[in-house]
Amino acid sequence: MKLITWILTLATPLAGAQQCPASTVQSGTAVPRVVELYTSEGCSSCPPADRWLSSLRGQTGVITAAFHVDYWNGLGWPDRFSSPAFTARQREGIGMNGARYAYTPQVVVNGRDWRLASLPPVPAEAARVRLAWQRSGSGALTLTAEPLPGAPAQVLLWWARLEDAHTSRVRAGENRGETLHHDSVVRNYARLPVWQAREPGAWTVSSQPAEPGHASRWIAVATDVSSGAVLQAVEIGC
Repeated sequence: MKLITWILTLATPLAGAQQCPASTVQSGTAVPRVVELYTSEGCSSCPPADRWLSSLRGQTGVITAAFHVDYWNGLGWPDRFSSPAFTARQREGIGMNGARYAYTPQVVVNGRDWRLASLPPVPAEAARVRLAWQRSGSGALTLTAEPLPGAPAQVLLWWARLEDAHTSRVRAGENRGETLHHDSVVRNYARLPVWQAREPGAWTVSSQPAEPGHASRWIAVATDVSSGAVLQAVEIGC
């Protein structure tokens, strides 16, 4: 079948950028648990959730992402990892994910608001979409998607660039005097145009440089447009 290609951003290596070898990573046969944490350095109840998310990093079948929202920034401490785009993402999920309002810390697992202290069981659901990351020798990243049996007609894909092992010494606000540690911090995020999942698709994703001392990871997630359910996810490191 003819390949549809959307060129979103041409990936151009930058001086001092993280150098990663050419590689390909393909999603598995089952849907992993995608754990999104909506958090803020200005929120006193968020550090325990941050530590919990860090404890999940590297677990088989788990993909984690910490979205730092910006609505705490005017209450004493501006979170340097925050973005209005992350706040917008959280608010867009209200209702569809089961939450009635935006709050921190909020955990969303496979598109559903999750308020328990442990993850749900490993899903037995077979993947309905196949995803793959491909990195060229020049560092350019390409995300590919292929519909599998049972795939919905329309699929929403999003990607994020993550960094680990960040530390912040908070000097004001509810966490004043605390040293906070963060993993899976979302530094770049984008939603792709709705994919009509009748034939394979490919998208070129910009490979922005990581903050010095912090290697990047990229995740991509496919969701059902109508329900928000996660259909598949894949991660590539460096």
